[in-house]
Amino acid sequence: MSEPSPSVPRKPGRKEFIALVAMMSALVALSVDTMLPGLPQMAQDLTPNDPNRAQLVVTSFVLGMGLGTLVTGPLSDSFGRKSVLLWGSVIYVASALACAYAQSMEALLIARLVQGLGAAGPRVVALALVRDRYAGRGMARIVSFVMIVFTTVPAIAPSLGALAVAYSSWRLIFWIFIVFAVVLSLWTVIRLPETLSPEHRRPFKARSLRAAVLEMLMHPTCRLSILVQGLGFGCLFATISTVQPIYDLTFDRAHEFHLWFGAIAVLAASASFLNAALVMRLGMIRLVSAMLLAQVVMSAVMIALLLFGVSGNTLFGLFMLWQLSLFFQAGLTIGNLNAIAMEPMGHIAGMAASVIGSLATIIAVILAVPIGLAFDGTPMPLAIGVFVLCALSLILMRRMRDLQDENSTL
Repeated sequence: MSEPSPSVPRKPGRKEFIALVAMMSALVALSVDTMLPGLPQMAQDLTPNDPNRAQLVVTSFVLGMGLGTLVTGPLSDSFGRKSVLLWGSVIYVASALACAYAQSMEALLIARLVQGLGAAGPRVVALALVRDRYAGRGMARIVSFVMIVFTTVPAIAPSLGALAVAYSSWRLIFWIFIVFAVVLSLWTVIRLPETLSPEHRRPFKARSLRAAVLEMLMHPTCRLSILVQGLGFGCLFATISTVQPIYDLTFDRAHEFHLWFGAIAVLAASASFLNAALVMRLGMIRLVSAMLLAQVVMSAVMIALLLFGVSGNTLFGLFMLWQLSLFFQAGLTIGNLNAIAMEPMGHIAGMAASVIGSLATIIAVILAVPIGLAFDGTPMPLAIGVFVLCALSLILMRRMRDLQDENSTL
């Protein structure tokens, strides 16, 4: 089936539906990347004696989102898509307001954690809405259109944050979040019918969620995939947390950060197209393993360059290439790892998607926080952290490939 089901209202039309779902998906990227230019001012205002703590406004949000993702999927299956999305938006807006008026770093981090919980609603519901209205090639087509829109957000979000800081202060960034979420909510209320009919809803049961978690952790391929996803997300979140301080303190390019970050985001968006071209030829496990091996080598080269004292524009250019490779790594691994984990879980697909996203995100935050806090004014802690996480991932992928070979001989 590639067209909307006749039982589902056709309002809004396809273009409006794509724009609305893309806006839901963009909320997460907006909430992370817009913050980056405000980190130095935030550190100066709230934690001048330990500026590294400002990075935690990124990981605390991601942690809240990971925790929320565990339950928002099952809740939307039970109470409907719109109610979960709207309540998530209410939590998001209220916590963004608390962030805007926070007078201490502790208060800001708690509010950001809650804001992440709220963002989990739109994050999960976006894909559920597409699944409700479309299937098969029609669903794949809609998702591809959504991703085209979604990938533009990391390119423009840092510039939006830089404008807010230049015009007012880092607190204005949270008012941008509030306006975005309010517009999204009003658009949803006015234009989007509920896509999950009452007869297709399932009661929320903690026992079912617990059983799904245990089943996934007991399945070796699924378990390994979640661990590798967590390690991969850890590389990504550690990079996002520390990249602005690196541009600022290592290269003295804080005023250019949003431009360089946006350019790299645009280039990295092509990873999804490259993945589509390679995955059918190489297979998911081989492609992920190859990318991880390449990243281990590139991170080792970056460590060597830093040890030999390479600096100035030469180091900046090489760091830019390495940063691009890190974003490419996410584009060529995360989606494939998610598909590998989901493959044996078709009978609990909705629940499995929530569990995979939640566990991988929580693992990533646990790994990314110490790497970010180890920042010493150079890219060395990040390079070492990425090298170790990718090396561990490569070992786990080797085990996954061995399991695949064992099963193929049965």
